[in-house]
Amino acid sequence: MSQPLAAAAAGRSPGRPRALIFDWDNTLVDSWPTIHDALNQTLAAMGHAPWTIEESRERVRLSLRDSFPRLFGERWEEARQIYMAAFLSMHMERLAPVPGAASLLEGLNEAGFYLAVVSNKTGPILRREAEKLGWTHHFRRLVGATDAAADKPHAAPVLMALEGSEILPGRDVWFVGDTAVDMECAINSGCVPVLLGPADPRDAEFSRYRPELAFHDSDALFLHIRTL
Repeated sequence: MSQPLAAAAAGRSPGRPRALIFDWDNTLVDSWPTIHDALNQTLAAMGHAPWTIEESRERVRLSLRDSFPRLFGERWEEARQIYMAAFLSMHMERLAPVPGAASLLEGLNEAGFYLAVVSNKTGPILRREAEKLGWTHHFRRLVGATDAAADKPHAAPVLMALEGSEILPGRDVWFVGDTAVDMECAINSGCVPVLLGPADPRDAEFSRYRPELAFHDSDALFLHIRTL
């Protein structure tokens, strides 16, 4: 889907943004194979059955500090160490942008938009990946898990991403992501929720936190912004 949805909550379609805050994994970089493999190594080590890639896509949404206690109970710190070791052993060599993401960021940066990232990937790893891709200069802030007092979908990392910009969360700040947690974070912080990627905004996942705009790919998002 590459056409903007009706902005039912606000009663109007969002205007031109001043700032765009992006999710990272599977919005700008293709991370599912790495996340899935590291998670299954962790599940096996902890005595759990492995997940299919479809199950990983459905279930992986929150940061480690929010999701692992639910999965592994009192042993969640042990599981976190296993996961991080597995992830760190392969993530840099597998790191790849989502098609069109590089040109999207270049175009938005050249046009003068304030750009930031809010991710549930651990902050130091997020910034290392951005540096590897040569993208650090695009962003004023790269906020990862544990950088703020609470992680996405809480509003705290959005406030940190805008800190020092004189831009407040509101209708001229778009939060762009690929999951319902991203849409929830946008709504919690008062920003415009924008879905980017192949997910259908009519799916049940988005029944509580619906995007106001939805674009199938980065080119469609950039073209829409250029029309505003």
